[in-house]
Amino acid sequence: MSTAVQTDKLAFAYKDKGVLDGVSLSVEKGEMLGILGPNGSGKTTLLKILSGVLTAKGEVKINGKTIRSYGRRELSRLFAVVPQESQVSFPYTVAEIVLMGRASHHNPLAFEGERDREVARRSMELTGIMSLSNRYLHELSGGEKQRVIIARALAQEPEILLLDEPSAFLDLKHQVQILELLRRLNRERQLTIIAALHDLNLAALFFPRLVMLGDGRIYHDGTPKDVLTEETIEEVYGIRVRVEPDGPTPRLFIRASV
Repeated sequence: MSTAVQTDKLAFAYKDKGVLDGVSLSVEKGEMLGILGPNGSGKTTLLKILSGVLTAKGEVKINGKTIRSYGRRELSRLFAVVPQESQVSFPYTVAEIVLMGRASHHNPLAFEGERDREVARRSMELTGIMSLSNRYLHELSGGEKQRVIIARALAQEPEILLLDEPSAFLDLKHQVQILELLRRLNRERQLTIIAALHDLNLAALFFPRLVMLGDGRIYHDGTPKDVLTEETIEEVYGIRVRVEPDGPTPRLFIRASV
């Protein structure tokens, strides 16, 4: 396997508030990585740096080339980003929103072509929203809206998908459906997925590799069983928990210790 994303000693601060300090990370092509950490640990900032939205001290390489060597249009073809919240101000249909993902593939003044419509259609099929194509976004449930935003990201035909809390604000059923979709996309399309997550149980269930951020540094990097230990969670999150095996798999069940 070859490396999709590599960072070396990343450091970033908002004015005088340090957020990341010496973050070195390597993600292989086709890998599915979950980034954990309490609020303020730098998860969202790291995703913004990886996608080129923010510039940090240190080095970021994409497919072996420094991120500074890419133009914005090139980066938008390599990366697709699913933010924690997506605001759509106008009453667009689902199909129109998904087609927006094709913007980086043609001239800004050009209309969508047949290939654009075909890619958008496949993206809607992959995410199970084809039946919603003529509906307006504001008419949909939270889980349906999130699938639309993921379909728009897939329409970019990215190599790497970055997601910031993809299951935030969803009920448990929709959280599981979204994460199952991401796992299927990773397996079937070898899509490299990097997601910032807050739910430790769901992270353990769906992500083979986890990185735990604490105080702007990588505190631990490894399998869920290696990363999600009682000692690590107490030191990083400041809360005592019990971590128990969940059957014969390395899945973990985390509950507050009383």
